[in-house]
Amino acid sequence: MNERDSEQVAQTFSERGYTLTTDEKDADAILINTCSVRDQAEQKALGKMGIMGKYREQREHVVFGFMGCMAQSRGEELFKRVPHLDLVVGTQKYHRVFDYVDSILSRRLETRMDEVGAEMVTGRVEDEIVKVNLDRVISARVVDTDDEEGSQNTIKDHIPKEVQQAKAFVSIMQGCNMRCSFCIVPDTRGKERGRPIADIVEEVKSLVAKGVKEVTLLGQIVNLYGRTEFPIVDGKSPFVQLLEAVHEVEGLERIRFTSPHPIGYRDDLVAAFTYLPKLCSHIHFPMQSGSDRILKLMKRPYKNEKFMTICEKMKAARPDLAITTDVIVGFPGETEEDFQETMECMKKVGFDNSFIFRYSKRKDTPAAEMEGQLDEATKERRNQEMLKMQNEMTSAKNEKFIGTIQRVLCEGPSKSNKEKLCGRTSQNKIVIFEGDAERMSGEMLDIKIEDSTGYTLYGTPEIH
Repeated sequence: MNERDSEQVAQTFSERGYTLTTDEKDADAILINTCSVRDQAEQKALGKMGIMGKYREQREHVVFGFMGCMAQSRGEELFKRVPHLDLVVGTQKYHRVFDYVDSILSRRLETRMDEVGAEMVTGRVEDEIVKVNLDRVISARVVDTDDEEGSQNTIKDHIPKEVQQAKAFVSIMQGCNMRCSFCIVPDTRGKERGRPIADIVEEVKSLVAKGVKEVTLLGQIVNLYGRTEFPIVDGKSPFVQLLEAVHEVEGLERIRFTSPHPIGYRDDLVAAFTYLPKLCSHIHFPMQSGSDRILKLMKRPYKNEKFMTICEKMKAARPDLAITTDVIVGFPGETEEDFQETMECMKKVGFDNSFIFRYSKRKDTPAAEMEGQLDEATKERRNQEMLKMQNEMTSAKNEKFIGTIQRVLCEGPSKSNKEKLCGRTSQNKIVIFEGDAERMSGEMLDIKIEDSTGYTLYGTPEIH
């Protein structure tokens, strides 16, 4: 979701005459879109912004800003942590970022032009801020973290790609009402707010017209889309109605979505996998824990049996389905028995991959104040044990693909080796192969899988 939000902001700058640069030292505005799910992400963002303050020494007009979840939760506090920071914009204000940056930047450049011999002197940024404030122009320290009605409808534009774009993310909603005890998202993203189905379909059509073959529908809890705004029709939830509408878009070949929640994973969604062939044979389905006791402490309103039943139903509906998940280890009060229950559940489901996180305290969440906080050594030991088991399961699953022909959407050159091409199967397996990037990027290809190294498959395109 952060990637999609960042693209929206970048597109706004691009359409209004700014040029995107991959070299931060050349930038007139430097913005970091932040995450607050784990403390490590916040510390990384703060560290990066602190390091980039050096660019102010050579180019005093540069505007620095934080966007996103950390900006939403910390607000003005960030100015104390980062003295050269100019802008803090929350999760419902991405569409306002350009105006704030452009106003600050324009005024700074105008002030320098007005000063006699400005090009011959070096001024202090603090002096510049005072001048801007005295002139009653927008301050160089702007905070906007207020709620804004309709903000979910502003994440809808995409940056044109120089090469054939294979896939795209489509935001269908913002916010979350679930209040898991470990999660800060409801405070940073607000309440659930869905976009109209017709608007989403039009966005998908415009992407397909540009050559996109696959879309991923994004929502904090994607399968609860529209539950408070749109009616159930013929026993189908708003989310399934949306899937059906997107499925009708001519030229679209694949649909993915992330991430669903067990509480909203009903039989109508399971059934959709039996009659909507464009739905990919992969779901990312966060389990978080295999212990009912820990799930209750997490305020996850389901028991492990329900989670397992949904997985079984999905595999029956789509036999070639791959399931990936999120798991938290070391949650407050987690005993060795709780941990082993989670390990056993993972084995039973046979996840194709798991994103395993050591529990991290988040400000203003109930879990941060719970008794039974575990030491880092215990969390790390459990984390490594679980990773080892998952690596073994993933390797065994991927070896079964060797010798098969897989339909792969070519995404272009591999990030790790530009001489090779990269794509994904319907099960979201990464495949590396040789070929002509200009001719194959954005195309659906048949690839014969010849090797597997852990999480990656290797193959050769079939010649027709």
